[in-house]
Parts: sequence; structure tokens; C-alpha cells
Amino acid sequence: MIPFHRSIPALILSALGFLAAHAQELESTTPVAGKTNGEKWWNGNYERINTDLKTAGDKIDIGFIGDSITARWRGSENWTRHWGAYKAVNMGIGGDGTQHVLWRLQNGQLNGYQARMFVVLIGTNNLWGKTAKPAEAAAGVKAILDLIQARQPQAKILLMSLLPTGEKPGPGRDSRAAVNEIISKYAGGPITYVDIAGKYLQPDGTISKEDMHDFLHLAPKGYDIWADAIMPKVKEIVGEGQPVEKAVAPR
Repeated sequence: MIPFHRSIPALILSALGFLAAHAQELESTTPVAGKTNGEKWWNGNYERINTDLKTAGDKIDIGFIGDSITARWRGSENWTRHWGAYKAVNMGIGGDGTQHVLWRLQNGQLNGYQARMFVVLIGTNNLWGKTAKPAEAAAGVKAILDLIQARQPQAKILLMSLLPTGEKPGPGRDSRAAVNEIISKYAGGPITYVDIAGKYLQPDGTISKEDMHDFLHLAPKGYDIWADAIMPKVKEIVGEGQPVEKAVAPR
């Protein structure tokens, strides 16, 4: 998910500036500096999302906001099967932390259209470092939610729990569970919190490769679990969607 360990200082500074301006609202926490897969690669994906949003037009049904767990869904048969009936735009970039997503949303990816709903799954990449603090990752999630509500007040938001990592229980799972404990309290008004973390755990606490092929990223069955968990709420907010052959699907 984060192989090249290259920062994008402009993204981090912009995100830190936003969080500083909202320090009281975010309980005086700041985000952990994140890594991405390289500036050129990242900019290309940023522009890809901008293009997909423009192609979709001035109204979309669903924007999926996140990191590689979201991004790897795009363009797959699984994506088309679940979301081909909707104007759905995949706004995920691999390696992104909350600060990178915040920068993207500040810099155009909430502009020029109206969404009926957003699905937000972000924060796991803020937790890889030994000194990472769940409260700081959660603060970044809160900043993203606040910005979406400010710029897209008509939209409903499905806030996803962070997913467990690792084949077996360990500290990585504990830190993500701690973030989930905090962000679950953000539910209310337009925000619905959806906890699917437990759906990926076997009775003995392990994760199956059928659900997460590398115990981090989702396999097709893992995406089915995610889609099935949120589909009732999607239909409640957006409806059944169009026949697949008439829907706007990502390339």
C-alpha cells in the first residue's frame, strides 16, 4: 500500500493548516504525516479522479472516498456488478492518509457537482508508524467529514469503520479498533456509521485470504462483504439505480 515512502510536503502542509484552523473542533490533535507512492504517480491519480468527476456531470449518486482499499475496487467486474447501476465515482488513491484526502477535497474534489451520498473509508495509513496515535487519525477523519458537510451539505455520508489488518490479532488491529471507537461517535445528522470490521474475522479471530488476499487489501469476496453491508442504506438514500447498460461507470 505504501511501498516507496515518499512524502508530498505540499499536501501535508495544506492539511496541517486546515487542522490548525480547526484545532478546538478537533480536540487539539494533528494528523500523522503520511506517505504515498510518489508525487508523479499521486498527481496522476488525483487528476484521474478530477476527470471522472467531470465525466459524471453536475450530479452523482455516490462518491467513494479513501485509499487503496477503495481505489482497487475501481474498474473491476465486482465494482460494475455492485455500482454499475449508479453514477458512482471512485475517489480512492493508494497510500493516502487522512491529510492527503483532506487536501484533495480542499482542492477541487468537492467542487462543481452535487453528490447524493459519500462513502468514506480512510485512516488506516495513518497508523503504520510505531508512534502513531489513534486520536490523531480520528481527528483527520473528523476534518474530512466536516469539510464534506460544509461543501456538500445536501449529501448523506456513510462513514465506514477501519478494517482489521494482519492474519491474526495484533497491535495493528488494536489501533484500528481504537480509531473505530472514536469515529463511531461522529454518527448523527447526515452521517451514518457502518461498522463492518467484524465481518472480516473468522470465529478464531483470523482473517481469510478469500476476504483479504494479503490481510490488508480486499479480495473480490471482501468487496462483496462491503457492498452487501451498505447496499440497504444506499437504496434508502439513492434508490435502485439505473439499468447497468445505461449507468455511468468508471472506465
